[in-house]
Parts: sequence; C-alpha cells; structure tokens
Amino acid sequence: MTIPRFAIGRRALAATAIAALGLCIAPWAAAQEPWPSKPISLVVPFPSGGTTDVLARALADALSKSLGQPVIVESKPGAGATLGADYVAKAKPDGHTLLMGAVHHTIATSVYKKLPYDFQKDLAPITTVAMVPNVLVVNASLTPAKSVAELVALAKSSPKELAYGSNGNGTAQHLIGTQFQASTGVNLLHVPYKGSGPLTTDLLGGQVAMSFDTITPVLQHIKGGKLRALAVTTAKRSAVLPDVPTLEEAGLKGFDIGTWFGVLAPAGTPKEVVAKLNAEMVKIIKSPEFGERMRAIGADPIGDSSADMAARIREETTKFAKLVKDGKVTIE
Repeated sequence: MTIPRFAIGRRALAATAIAALGLCIAPWAAAQEPWPSKPISLVVPFPSGGTTDVLARALADALSKSLGQPVIVESKPGAGATLGADYVAKAKPDGHTLLMGAVHHTIATSVYKKLPYDFQKDLAPITTVAMVPNVLVVNASLTPAKSVAELVALAKSSPKELAYGSNGNGTAQHLIGTQFQASTGVNLLHVPYKGSGPLTTDLLGGQVAMSFDTITPVLQHIKGGKLRALAVTTAKRSAVLPDVPTLEEAGLKGFDIGTWFGVLAPAGTPKEVVAKLNAEMVKIIKSPEFGERMRAIGADPIGDSSADMAARIREETTKFAKLVKDGKVTIE
C-alpha cells in the first residue's frame, strides 16, 4: 500500500512537534529535580583542626543523615577566611555549595580595602550554628604570667618581644589582640597563621607566647597543663572554664568579643532550598545530642532563623567597623 505524501508530511510534523516539546519539557523537569540531587559541599575557610572545621564536621555528619546525601567538608583556607567566602559567593546557587562562615567575615568587610565579593549581598544566611568564646592563653612553660595583670607587666617590661598568634590578618583573634593592646598600653608582636591548627602547634612549641583563639582548639591543652588560660574575651565566663575570669573582671572594662559560626549559601539560592536547609539545621542544632557535643568543646549552640542571622551580620559588621577604624587595622 502506498502512503500518501501528505500523511508522511503530517507524521514528520508530529514527530518534530513531539521532539520540540521534549526539548521544552527537559529543562523544566531538570529544574523540578528534588533537592538535594547530589552531594553537598560545606566549605571551611580555614585548615582542619580549628573550631570552624570541628563545627562543620559535626553539622555535616548529622546533615548527611537528615538529607540523604553526603555533606562533604571542604577546606579552602587563606587570606583571613576570605578565599573560601569568595569561592562560595561565586558558586552555582543551587544549594549544593555552602559556606561555614564566621565573625571573621564581618570584620574582613572593614579590614580589607578591596574584596572580590560583598558578604551581605553575595551570600544568603541560613542559620547561626554556635557562639564560642575566645580565650587568652599563654604557653605555660614559656610565659611565667599567671594572670592578666602579670602578663601586662611582663609585656611592658619587654616591648614587642611577646608574640601573639592569630588565625590570620583581619580575623577576630587579630582584632582582639589590637584591642587588648589599646586597652592595656602594651606592645605585642602579631604573628598571623592560616588557622587554629598551625597556630596551636606553634603555641605549644613556643614559637609564639600567647593567643586569643576560640576555646575549642586549645581546651584539651589547657586541661593538660600545657597552656594557661588567663581570661575569656566575652562578657560572661565559659561553662567549660568556670574558674577563668572574663577580661572585664581582669580590669579591661567593656571588653566583649566572641566568635559566632554559621552557614551561608550563594545569593540567589532558591528560597525553598534555604528554608529547607534552615529547618533541617535548626532541628539538628537544637537536638540534645548536638547540644551536648557542642558544650563539650566550649560552644553554645544557637540555631536561629535566616532573618536573625542576617540581622546578626549587619550588627556585627557595624560594630567591627568602628573597632577596625579605632585600631587602624587595614589590609591591602
């Protein structure tokens, strides 16, 4: 039987239409893929071993089970935590690349004359994971000081000879050091590191005499007697170091600087994905298991809304802008 040409033409047109429809449906279907559709990368802007890394791994473990996809902690250290932030800010906003941010990023906004990203515009807050006090510690065998007053007297007797380490230029530890010097009139040598891991190693080895790091990476060494805690930098004492006074109690009035850690996504990440991440993370952070794990390392779990975290970032950015200006801390 001979098939009329017009029938063949009709079939060809139908086939073309179906193919075109398929091309239209394919992107729509891809856009409707359930999230997460692949492993999630949680970027830590410091080397392993520090508080940021410890908190990120604790959250990633629980989040992997909750979301049904691996959450992989990826270290991208450098430039006072700004390299990792820049990487995430420029990542595809699909909810599969996240940043474990910290107070350092609100300080960097004022410290660095030029940044390749805008922390408040290019990143979307998800939730604050925890607040961790910083603590002034000295190498127990290297520095005889047993109190803040004794440390100040020692530093004044040997100007620029006592070195303090930080997690890098423009980080909270660096700024606390400048505020400590301004409040006491001492002159310390600042030695920047890429993170708490290498800093703690050199602190224990005597390459630097002291630091203002967060409690987490130094807690075991304080308890082991290798480091001596002289004061915490927050307004209230730490539950894991109840006998250690605050800097205010030690005579430095109005001193209240701690370090918060939280998760952010690239700006433009779908609102429903941000909401899902917030819900899952808050559930984890407020669980008894996670809370116990945090308190054991000196961290106070938070788990707030995205809006609350955004407000925290705005307030901290304003607060540190003044401290940076007063301390004349700038980085090209």
